[in-house]
Amino acid sequence: MKTLFISALLLAGMSGVAHAQPTANGEVGYPKGSIGYDALVAGDNERAITQILANERVSRHDPAKLINLGQAYARTGRIAEAADLFSTALQSREEVDLVLADGRVMNSKDAARLALSGLQMKLASR
Repeated sequence: MKTLFISALLLAGMSGVAHAQPTANGEVGYPKGSIGYDALVAGDNERAITQILANERVSRHDPAKLINLGQAYARTGRIAEAADLFSTALQSREEVDLVLADGRVMNSKDAARLALSGLQMKLASR
């Protein structure tokens, strides 16, 4: 199983889990900007979306790509699209360990499940 870095913002932003400062090298194993890590950390969701969608070197089925794009969509109010991406990551045949910005390691399916749950809680509280 490969280990990748993604943004932990989905955990902090959706489930209230606090996180430490992000790692300096947030896209280990990916071309710089390809999964929108720095843009997400900076809160620049539109740039993250643009970076993620523009990069064709990362598979459209990659769990880190799906989760980060879902996070950016959720932050910009595109809740249904975010839920679809999180669900797709959860059902993906590819399963990877994701090293979150706070240093924790989480299985991609667990991260997708947590993100989807956070979305559902957010919708329920409206």
